Amino acid sequence: MKSRFLKAALAVVSACTLMACTPEKENNAAQGAATPVAQSATEAAQQTKDENMNKLTLTAEWDKVFPKSDKVEHSKVTFKNHFGIELAADMFVPKDTCLKVNGKFPAIAVSGPFGAVKEQSSGLYAQQMAERGFLTIAFDPSFTGESGGEPRYMNSPDINTEDFMASVDFLSTRDNVDPERIGIIGICGWGGMAINAAGIDTRVKATVASTMYDMSRVSANGYFDSANNADARNEARKALMAQRTKDFKNGTYDLVGGVVDPLPDNAPYFVKDYYAYYKTPRGYHNRSLNSNKGWAASAGTSLLNTKLLAYANEIRNPVLIIHGEKAHSRYFGEGAFEKMTGKKANVPAKLDSTKNWSKTVGNKELLVIPGASHVDLYDDVNGRIPYDKMEEFFKANLK
Repeated sequence: MKSRFLKAALAVVSACTLMACTPEKENNAAQGAATPVAQSATEAAQQTKDENMNKLTLTAEWDKVFPKSDKVEHSKVTFKNHFGIELAADMFVPKDTCLKVNGKFPAIAVSGPFGAVKEQSSGLYAQQMAERGFLTIAFDPSFTGESGGEPRYMNSPDINTEDFMASVDFLSTRDNVDPERIGIIGICGWGGMAINAAGIDTRVKATVASTMYDMSRVSANGYFDSANNADARNEARKALMAQRTKDFKNGTYDLVGGVVDPLPDNAPYFVKDYYAYYKTPRGYHNRSLNSNKGWAASAGTSLLNTKLLAYANEIRNPVLIIHGEKAHSRYFGEGAFEKMTGKKANVPAKLDSTKNWSKTVGNKELLVIPGASHVDLYDDVNGRIPYDKMEEFFKANLK
């Protein structure tokens, strides 16, 4: 049986955990109660198609949760992965052409958090890095946002790793990108996907995993590995298979996993943090799974049965893992660091509040931001996203 803590966490439905065990029936009244930012009729009507937008209909107007920069050119592009799914992305190109080397930019692909869309954190990261001289794209993963893929709101460690690889396909064949200088950034659950992609794609010359989750670990083991036993996993399998039968019979897919709303007074602090981002104008988006009704309840099958990071110890190119000191998810980053280096992170129990803490083994680094929570690294409300460090890391390794 699940631990008491895991049951409580599932009850409030963490935005990043993907219903790790027993799926719950969606509460339409509760999940639909908070929609602080509604899609306008103008936005719905304004669609654009060009040579890069073959099948998908993409919103033409700026609909991000962050302001548009005047230092970069923005456009929308699409490309297909090896499963034939067409992905939608925002592309940010520096206006300062002096940042090119031999007429080409270094490039970075960004995705995450798990259950978010490119109009949220990944787009913010991409725009910020474009201001610093990188051509960037922030893409919606398969089955989510403006990207293709049916049925909707599914996920797969294999397909989502391929999404990152497809982004490298796209970037490496652009005339204004140096194919030898491509990196990736994964945020939250896509931090684990990014490291997984770096384990297979040698074209990825540098990887950043920010406030990362290992989604296969939390799906199979529960939070803090509190349900890491065969009996608990078997109960989770039974629940998932019952859900699959129900979905097939009904011809629809129940949804679960959006941030709980209204927020219970006794919700864990990290769920309160998720609410403050996904359910308020700070980060709400009408296409975001976490802001609304969440993932397909039966989507957890693959993550429960397939482990990410299997070959992380064989990644030869540089990897930077960034976490907040107070992030409930920090143990995922520490585990990934140990997997890659064979060395424990050994983060001190108390950090100096005036400077970031880091540990480097070879070309792998774990960076911990004092006082920062998991969600603090979603946006820059508290000025804790280390953009300068990421710029330094990519410029040192994409050369």
